[in-house]
Formats: sequence, structure tokens, C-alpha cells
Amino acid sequence: MPKIVNHRERREEVVEAARRVILRDGIEAATTRAIAREAGYSNGVLTHYFADKDDIMLSALRSSHRRIVERLRAKLSGRAGLAALRELLLDNLPLDDERVQESGLEVGFWSRSLTSPDLLAAQRAEAGQLRYLVRSLLGAAADTGEITTAEDLDDVTERLLALVDGLSLHHLLYPDRAGAGRLERLLHAELDRLRDPAAPADATATAGSTGTPATAGSTGTPGTGDGRAPRDAPQDNNA
Repeated sequence: MPKIVNHRERREEVVEAARRVILRDGIEAATTRAIAREAGYSNGVLTHYFADKDDIMLSALRSSHRRIVERLRAKLSGRAGLAALRELLLDNLPLDDERVQESGLEVGFWSRSLTSPDLLAAQRAEAGQLRYLVRSLLGAAADTGEITTAEDLDDVTERLLALVDGLSLHHLLYPDRAGAGRLERLLHAELDRLRDPAAPADATATAGSTGTPATAGSTGTPGTGDGRAPRDAPQDNNA
């Protein structure tokens, strides 16, 4: 009797193998041969499930983003405006081992995306979804009076996203001076600058969040219209 192969499980095994190779050895070392060896298969097996190396890379990126989405669904559920925005941005910072790995994976894909149209399109789509969610939550916070600023909210959105990307990269490169505590403190300070002094502190800031929750590049539905966080997050981010 021929062996029954679960194609979906085998694809996921290869994707996880690719993820391990990228995190351990870097994206340039993630050749099809290295991925196949990590997964325990021959190169020929990979061709049955993926068109080429970029297909594997894209699948690994989307797999990482799916994990982030699941985590964000739980963290943003029931949160509104500024509190939801805080959680979203904190979740995109590398504040624990899991998110350090996610950030490393995302950053590794940045350079690859510049030479791969498919990866670049996926990165831009993900970034667009995250930007839309950040902008929606900023708008909700402004509508309820939680934040007051004369600055255009599109500009605020870009600055917050650039801050998250920059802090994430600094943590990966300079962990001694850009530790998790400093990253969290800087993000809180930036959001607190937007707050209306008369508005009550949001629950996350008051509790002194440890950055526990989002994926990065890093991880897109609009707000609900009543200031609550969306039920679904974007799909395929030293003391």
C-alpha cells in the first residue's frame, strides 16, 4: 500500500526548516540545499512543493506573519484607541526572544526583497496593512479626545512606524545600549507626547506594561468605527 503523504504538513515542515536556517545562519545561507538538509529531505522533494527558492522564502515570511496575527488578535481584543495602539506598537518591538526572532527574520528579508519582485510586493502589502491599522487607531484616539496634536495624523503614523523599525534594528545590532527596557520606555514616551493632558491614562500605560503583547516588515483591517480595535490584525514588529 503506497504511503499517504500529507502535502500541507510537508510544506509546513520545509517552511519551518527555512525559518530555522534563516534565523541561525542568515538569509544568504538559506539555499535550497541547506533548507532540504535541515528538513531532512532531498532537493528533489522541495521541487514538488515549491516553485523555487523565493517561493519558500515567501512562505516562510507569511508563516511568521500568521503567528503575529494570532497573537495580536488576543492582545487587541476589547482594546480601544490609544490602548490598542500601544499594544500594537509594543508587539512589533523585539521585547522578548520570540519577537527578537521575528524581527531578525523580517530584517533579513528586507535586502532580499530589493532583488525579488514577489517578496517586495509581499513586504509592501504587509507594511501597508500595518500602516492602515496604526492610522485607524490614531484616528479613533483623536476622535475620542485621547490624543491632541496639530500634526497631520498621516505624518504621526509614519513617524511611529519609523520609530518601531529603527528601535527594532538598533536592538538587533546594539542590544547592550538598546535593550528591551529602553525600547519600551522610548515608545511610551513618544505616545505620551500625543496624549491630551486632561485625558485619563490608558490602561496599558497605567499598568506599566512590560511590552508583553505583535511581524515585523513584520503583522490590516480598519477600525470598527466606534474606537475599538479591529477583531483581526493585519495579515500577510536597556534600561
